[in-house]
Order: sequence, then C-alpha cells, then structure tokens
Amino acid sequence: MPNNRSAAEISECIRCGTCCKKGGPSLHHEDTVLIEKGLILSKYLFTIREGEMSYDNVTGQLIPASSDIIKIKGRKGSLTCVFFNEPESACTIYDKRPLECRILECWDTREIERVYAKTRLTRKHLVSTIAGLWDLIDDHQARCSYEKINRLLKMLGGDNKDDALKEILEMIQYDTQIREMTVQKGGLDPDIVDFLFGRPIKETIGMYGFKLKKQGDAYRLITIPTGQNL
Repeated sequence: MPNNRSAAEISECIRCGTCCKKGGPSLHHEDTVLIEKGLILSKYLFTIREGEMSYDNVTGQLIPASSDIIKIKGRKGSLTCVFFNEPESACTIYDKRPLECRILECWDTREIERVYAKTRLTRKHLVSTIAGLWDLIDDHQARCSYEKINRLLKMLGGDNKDDALKEILEMIQYDTQIREMTVQKGGLDPDIVDFLFGRPIKETIGMYGFKLKKQGDAYRLITIPTGQNL
C-alpha cells in the first residue's frame, strides 16, 4: 500500500509495516493466553535475560533489562517480526496479536510508552510449573547471570584477570553445552533454546566489546577494536 502522506498527517494505521520491521513485540501478562493456547509457539520467542543489555525503545538507549523480556523473534538475519507477511504488508496473527501490537499507534505513542516496561511476562510465569525444566533454567540463570558476567569483565583489567578470563570462558562453555544437551538428550526443539536460556553468551558478549574465537573445542576472548562493527 503506497504511502504518500507525511508522518505529521498520519492519524490511523496505513499498514506500512514500519513497526513490524523494527523487531517483534515484548510480551506482557495479558499475552499469557496466547502462549498457553498455543496461538504463539515458544519456538517463535526468545528471552532477553535480567541484566542483559537491551535496546529500550522509549529511551532510545542500551540499558540492562530489569527482568526477563520475552520477545517474538525476527526473521532470520532481520529484525522483521516473524509473523509479518511482507509482500502483503499484513500480520499473519492479526486477530491474536500481542498487547503491544494492539495498542501501538505510531502517530501517538503515549499508550505504549505507559505499558512498555510494565507487567512483562517472564520465563518463570510460563514454565515454572515444569519442575525439571525450570530447575535447569534456574540453575543456568544463577551460573550465567549478567551480573556475574559484568563483574568478571571488569576484573579483566586487574590483577585477577587470568582467573576472571578462565571463569568467563567456562561460563560460555557451559552456556553452549546446556543448549546442546537439552536438544540432544532432552529431545527439545532446537528453536526453543533461545526462549529457555536466552540468547547465547557467545553472541551477547559483543555488546561488552568482546568477541569469541574458537580453537578446537575451546574459546578465546578477543577485544573488539573501538569503532569496529560487530
């Protein structure tokens, strides 16, 4: 649908798809039924874990997440929401779309700004009753928390840098192995591990100015030069 109007003239949705191409929505308590009834499957979700650096759409800054943020995935290699039909500029789950999609008005963002960081769904809300699985997630969060990651990265410039580096690499190794184990031994769909355990640390470590280089079965942590794109 062509759009010949300026942003100042828009006062209703014209199905341009701009909001859908900027990333999937975060989920709130009001969206629980969509998950429980299988209207949105876990394989289409990922978790930004508590303490992880994330882009805040309201402030326009990278800030640590105050709790889990469960989001709908983008299409591979793109931010575009997995449920957006780009050729037709249409949402494929429009009648069952999440809260943020229902209340978003790009010409007046006050309502979504009001609820944006409130009543967010967490993994605990959704899977805490699955005892064995939740224990695994809870243990992973304790061993691989972003509070611990931040503390260890700060230690890399001090006298205990070797110990800190060893612990970081062991954490990344564990984070990688727990994902593989749940798929291979637990028989879980590999597409749901980013929902269960959040994004892999070997990827998110780039937000802190580091990248990993694999050597055999081990990893090396390398500093990213200032200004280099990830």
